[in-house]
Amino acid sequence: MTDQRRRVAVTGLGVVGPGGIGRDAVWKGILADQSPGFREVDDFDPSDWFDNPKEARRTDRFAQFALAAAAMALDEAGDIGADPARLGVHIGTGVGGLRTLEDQIVTFHEKGPRRVSPFLVPMMMSNAAAAAVSMKHGWAGPCEATVTACASGTHSIGNGARLIIDGRCDAVMAGSSEAALTPVGIQGFRNMTALSSDGISRPFDRDRDGFVMAEGGAVLVLEEFEHARARGASIYGEILGAGSTADDHHITAPSPGGAGAVRCIELALADAGLTPGDIAHVNAHGTGTLLNDAAESEALSKVFGSPGPPVTSTKGVHGHALGAAGSLEAVAVLLSMQHELIPPTRGHTHADPDLAALDLVLGEPRPWTPGPVLSNSFGFGGHNGCLVLGP
Repeated sequence: MTDQRRRVAVTGLGVVGPGGIGRDAVWKGILADQSPGFREVDDFDPSDWFDNPKEARRTDRFAQFALAAAAMALDEAGDIGADPARLGVHIGTGVGGLRTLEDQIVTFHEKGPRRVSPFLVPMMMSNAAAAAVSMKHGWAGPCEATVTACASGTHSIGNGARLIIDGRCDAVMAGSSEAALTPVGIQGFRNMTALSSDGISRPFDRDRDGFVMAEGGAVLVLEEFEHARARGASIYGEILGAGSTADDHHITAPSPGGAGAVRCIELALADAGLTPGDIAHVNAHGTGTLLNDAAESEALSKVFGSPGPPVTSTKGVHGHALGAAGSLEAVAVLLSMQHELIPPTRGHTHADPDLAALDLVLGEPRPWTPGPVLSNSFGFGGHNGCLVLGP
């Protein structure tokens, strides 16, 4: 990085996750043991985040998560004190309002076309969460939604940071949300044979056979570093760099040898002005699928050598929240820095001799001195996203 480049601080965190709602509950959940089954947000009550029930009913669950996470993040960040036209929103999703779409298709067939809700389209569209957050809080700068499957959250944070680095915005609410645990959504992944057969996530394990679906959302308040410091804001960490590439290979399978992931990691490191030796920890995509974990482990070994820096996949406990995964894991990284503990990779019990050797954090959380962290997200369609976060 050059001295002229604007730095990006994280001054607020909001999170709705399978382990709980809010920063403290989610951190406790990340350190907990996993139990089999889909990772649902069981204790979410939309009425806690809406002024009236009608407004909540007209908002799909994925956008409800985003609105709740944004409210928590802004409450932490405090008064940004910037021109609304220089305040942006960048909230992505992988699937969008699938629940609303499924419900309205049933309504169409059972009650007739005239009973289809006029709110169907604005509720199901993938930009609904970003639009709702922008309108709720009066942030009138760029309002965009990145839709890159399981890389959506990571790309959204990287794209939001770029708006600040390039001088377009002074602050951006960036993140992602997902609520695709619907009957058709689940069955689609099940028929694809992408899901774990017994509801247990086993990242990088010899016996891994698929991921465990989850839902949730997270929003970070990103802010120009000097602006944040001048107003006395508390700073969780810094977005140092980001990378984005495409595998150009297959709609669901990663490129052999993790070639696209290697290029993405290298781009993120270059954007951050760092070398592989500067990375103190990797939060892996680590879905627990055969091909993804093989490609990612090979990519990590090519960039960092073996065993390289400590690696964890928090999906072992909170599952795979699809488009929300990258933002949930960015929160996990920042909380890991705050608590000076790297969470273990739950569900991993047997090393896979066919995978490149990694320094997997297993069993108990590992104390560490926080340093730059690489966070990976790789999505269907060959979308690769990498973030470098610093304390």
